[in-house]
Amino acid sequence: MRFIGKKIITVILTLLLVSFVTFFAFEVIPGDPATNLLGTDAAPEQIASLRTQLGLDRPAMERYVDWLGGLLRGDLGISYQYYQHNMTVGDLLQERVPVTVTLGLLAFAMILITSIPIGILGARFGKKNGTGLFDTGNQAVMAIPSFVIGILFVYLFGIVLEWFTPGNYVSYKENFSGFLAYLITPAAAIAIPKAAMVVKFLKSEISGQMHLDYVRTARGKGAGENRILFRHVLKNALMPVSTILGVIVAEILAGSLVVEQVFNLPGMGRALITAIGARDYPVVQAIVMYIAVLVIGINLLVDILYRFIDPRSREAV
Repeated sequence: MRFIGKKIITVILTLLLVSFVTFFAFEVIPGDPATNLLGTDAAPEQIASLRTQLGLDRPAMERYVDWLGGLLRGDLGISYQYYQHNMTVGDLLQERVPVTVTLGLLAFAMILITSIPIGILGARFGKKNGTGLFDTGNQAVMAIPSFVIGILFVYLFGIVLEWFTPGNYVSYKENFSGFLAYLITPAAAIAIPKAAMVVKFLKSEISGQMHLDYVRTARGKGAGENRILFRHVLKNALMPVSTILGVIVAEILAGSLVVEQVFNLPGMGRALITAIGARDYPVVQAIVMYIAVLVIGINLLVDILYRFIDPRSREAV
């Protein structure tokens, strides 16, 4: 319990630091939201009036405290772009979060389904020193960014093969099956380099376990290689792999924003790009905090789960 308590305190302090840096970073960036909304030809009186309406004439620390208090209550503030319609940041993002989360979960499912079997096969039949064709190809796939794979998929499957119409997004409210079908290609673009990373890590773990004493003992008792692999080695190799899988979940949910732009998905990525261009700082700050909470929160869960999965990691704290 002491370990969990310390971890939770660390998470809270980290999120406070992220919120502070996120808020004040936009205070030093050139540009004024009021001027951006009204244009450079607007009269100084109009700009000053709009700054007052948006609360930008107040001291920065006072605005930060109010914003942080609203954040803790679930109130993300008013979007600068749609202030005339009194649209909150929460209203703006509530339609976009399900798209990003579903895309991330679909990509993670693809990673699990493909990486573990391929990693096992690579460890069982591939070269142990990592110099074979399998490892070279896997390394090359790891090096390709997801958005580059996405662009190739749009050209190959969308334009050449015409398996889907690029940009023809189907809302999950209108047709959920069509929505999932459209997400398959962007999810695959996200999953492929991450799956290659898991394959490399799992193969390395299995290869390392195969040289340990308990494996030699099992061989001495007449156990076959497949029995040793699936009954003994695999469960030990999967424990450290679970840690990297947790990190990958956070990376997927936080890092799918660029791929969303490639496939014209109305998720958090489009909202972020639009908000940055419009100097809509409340929306940008909300998305940054969303990413921070996901990454830090999932890492906390992985740390806690790993201590329960692997008793060897339970050290006195």
